[in-house]
Amino acid sequence: MIEIKHIKKVFGERTILDDISAVMESGKCNLIIGTSGSGKTVLTKCIVGLFTPETGEILYNGTDMLLMQDEERKQLRQQIGMLFQGTALFDSMTVEQNVLFPLDMFTNWTQAEKKKRVDEVLARVNLRDANKRYPAEISGGMKKRVGIARAIVLNPKYLFCDEPNSGLDPQTSLVIDKLIKEITVEYDITTIVVTHDMNSVMEIGDHIVYLHQGRKQWEGSNQDIIFSKDELLNNFIFASEFLQDAKQMRMMEAQQGKNNSSL
Repeated sequence: MIEIKHIKKVFGERTILDDISAVMESGKCNLIIGTSGSGKTVLTKCIVGLFTPETGEILYNGTDMLLMQDEERKQLRQQIGMLFQGTALFDSMTVEQNVLFPLDMFTNWTQAEKKKRVDEVLARVNLRDANKRYPAEISGGMKKRVGIARAIVLNPKYLFCDEPNSGLDPQTSLVIDKLIKEITVEYDITTIVVTHDMNSVMEIGDHIVYLHQGRKQWEGSNQDIIFSKDELLNNFIFASEFLQDAKQMRMMEAQQGKNNSSL
């Protein structure tokens, strides 16, 4: 679990984050959403320690990261997996070498142990036969899956995903969403996803924090969104006619479920 309390971040005279508090639970996909410039990326960088907020607390299982000594922070970072927007794979390395990279950096395992772990995580993301291929030889969806394999190879407690569906077609996006959700539940990871993909919000949004102009405007689940009366949130989530129709459909399904349960 990650708990953030009263986070404030200022650049120059501009307040980017203003008094943001939230709890990101383990075993759930915690989504941070909002328009460009709302503070999503800055908040995420504060949570992982790349930025230091002016005020507030960032608690990893009850321990404030901002008060940790260097060695404690180093140990914490080894428990954090990162899936970058552009996957950030090394083009000159094979898939296997890319996934192996964190193990070479942070473990003293034998080559046999590391190879076994790489094979395990590649199998988990359905890439059993891709070990010797290079990033240029695989599709965008496969690159994302390699990125996920690399992010979980150290068996992290926390997983941060930055726009995991960026550049993917809708069908592949669904595959990536499902994989992130499965891994989150299977390994009881505290997963934080920064996204603009409203399909992801509705499919895997166990817990959602909506930022507006640097403040927390709304917090809840994807089911709560269906009945939200927050005008700013509704304008953001259901901007398209398609998503408006989807909301109406979900509201009808929810109401039908209530009616059936009362019979």
